Amino acid sequence: MPGKWISASRIEGDASRQAHADMPLGTYEREISREGFFGPAAFLHHQRPPTGWKHFEGPLRPRAFNLSALGKSAPCPWDAPRVLHNSACEVRFWKLNAPMPSLARNGDGDQVLFIHGGEGDLFCDYGHLRFETGDYIVLPRGTMWRLSPSSPASILMVEATNSHYTLPDKGLMGPHAIFDPALLDAPKINDAFKDHQADDGETRVEIKKRGEVSVVTFPYNPLDVVGWHGELSPVRINVRHIRPLMSHRYHVPPSAHTTFVSDRFIICTFAPRPFETDPGALKVPFFHSNEDYDEVLFYHAGDFFSRDDINAGMMTFHPSGFTHGPHPKALKNMLDQKKSATNEYAVMIDTRDPLDVGEDATSVEDHAYVDSWKS
Repeated sequence: MPGKWISASRIEGDASRQAHADMPLGTYEREISREGFFGPAAFLHHQRPPTGWKHFEGPLRPRAFNLSALGKSAPCPWDAPRVLHNSACEVRFWKLNAPMPSLARNGDGDQVLFIHGGEGDLFCDYGHLRFETGDYIVLPRGTMWRLSPSSPASILMVEATNSHYTLPDKGLMGPHAIFDPALLDAPKINDAFKDHQADDGETRVEIKKRGEVSVVTFPYNPLDVVGWHGELSPVRINVRHIRPLMSHRYHVPPSAHTTFVSDRFIICTFAPRPFETDPGALKVPFFHSNEDYDEVLFYHAGDFFSRDDINAGMMTFHPSGFTHGPHPKALKNMLDQKKSATNEYAVMIDTRDPLDVGEDATSVEDHAYVDSWKS
């Protein structure tokens, strides 16, 4: 049987009694956490920023990739560049400039499509959904689907390999916090879907299973349903409908922004929120060592207040086991800033298992990123 964590809360030396608030004057807080931000943690107060390294060599170094510079349009999602992957999670960045010529079907796991740019139509077993920039689309394993963009689309795809997505347990906040499940739109059997069904010629379906693609060709369009019912279907929600949890007296951890949960990783959304107003509360992301989870952040839109020289369409990758936090210039700007709120949208992926970097990602890597913490 699994046991409890070996832990006893205590205070030693000159330390705050509240995490992320009322730190000793002139110190920098560093959190060492287990199980992401869900397990026990320790909070150390340093005299200097914990990221003030002079050199950083080896595979643990933080990395950044400009995904916007990746490749050309790919007609099939399985042809999109693979950025990061492990046995439970696969991250691809897909550019699609024209309607998919074939249907796609993922037999390996549920899939999230995050629409970084573009708009258009999704046609699937369940009907039709319009999509636009900022949409999350969750596709259950086994769904047949195709996208027909009306403007060039760029899409972050996150597969839950051999698993599925659920909503996070919101606990004392209740099920309607952050976003109401009523905001999850399902496909409709509408006129747009019926028009798509009328194109009833020979149709290819490209099915991915165990990383390999099989092709099934039908003499007709297999998206021919006339009705359906049940709890299982694709759903869509836009980031503008996410209302982040916040406290004016306490800087909440990234886990409070969890959007979707899989067996071995979570997806979080950082959306605009007010800064903390309590004089003793930390107003910036804290320095931390995430000892159990690799941390990935995709920057979608806005002013990324904890990072310097990071633009929309870029992705950072912080392997578990090293301390990271705000860049020095960003830290100074945040401590001096006059703004009352953040203005950013970003997607975070925290994985319990170490991620490998795909060859496609190395071609657009910013090798100077590791030096961006130098004072």
